[in-house]
Amino acid sequence: MRFEGTENYVATDDLRIAVNAAIQLERPLLIKGEPGTGKTVLAQEVAKALNVELIEWHIKSTTKAQQGLYEYDAVSRLRDGQMGEERAKDVRNYVKKGKLWEAFTAEKRPILLIDEIDKADIEFPNDLLQELDRMEFYVYETDETIKAKQRPIVIITSNNEKELPDAFLRRCFFHFIKFPDEQTMKEIVDVHYPDIKEKLVSDALTTFYSMREVPGMKKKPSTSELLDWLKLLMNEDVDLETLREQDPEKLTPPLHGALLKNEQDVALFERLAFLNRRQSGPSPRGPAG
Repeated sequence: MRFEGTENYVATDDLRIAVNAAIQLERPLLIKGEPGTGKTVLAQEVAKALNVELIEWHIKSTTKAQQGLYEYDAVSRLRDGQMGEERAKDVRNYVKKGKLWEAFTAEKRPILLIDEIDKADIEFPNDLLQELDRMEFYVYETDETIKAKQRPIVIITSNNEKELPDAFLRRCFFHFIKFPDEQTMKEIVDVHYPDIKEKLVSDALTTFYSMREVPGMKKKPSTSELLDWLKLLMNEDVDLETLREQDPEKLTPPLHGALLKNEQDVALFERLAFLNRRQSGPSPRGPAG
């Protein structure tokens, strides 16, 4: 099983190497990178390319590792027992399979995506160590051990919101998705909008990367936000060069709500525009000599 990229996902050489190395080593692939760099989409595209099932486990701040194995609904069983329900006699009716259980018992080797693992409690990764290592876990309520039919391809994403334990990191193959350079970004844009005008892409990328370099930004615009912005520019038939000629001192781009996601960054660009106007204004003439 080898991943060579797909027509819908531009994968760099080092990313393809990382995916295939993790598959070969049978270790979880830990993917880090700033939000919007395609970490979650990578798992979806790898599943398509390899023609395997994708089992997605999206982590929240309240998620516990046990939920990935199974959950036992003792309250419902007690209530059904009091009501005289026949199903209450079988405890299996109240054991809900988690995403790891689904992945372990899949007929064909699947991909298990553990998405945004850094959102959970710091103990969450450690609580999964044994299960991911041994590929089995014990169900106390039914007195059975669930063993993986085959080791799933595990892809774990992190936005680096908190550090992961060293013991967990040692068991993973790690790859950091660098933010795409302009050429790679142009390839990404071409995949999503093959008929877009080259001039619009060129002007938009110049503006986009200039924005990302502005010091003091709270949230730099990401790849997904660039794609949203380009879609709006195409729909509105906006010509960035013409706009700049009409108002060369205006730093905030049109439809900037697709790129700037908080009031601090909007205020930052408005302040820069004000300073730019002051600096580019006519210089006062000195006294005649």
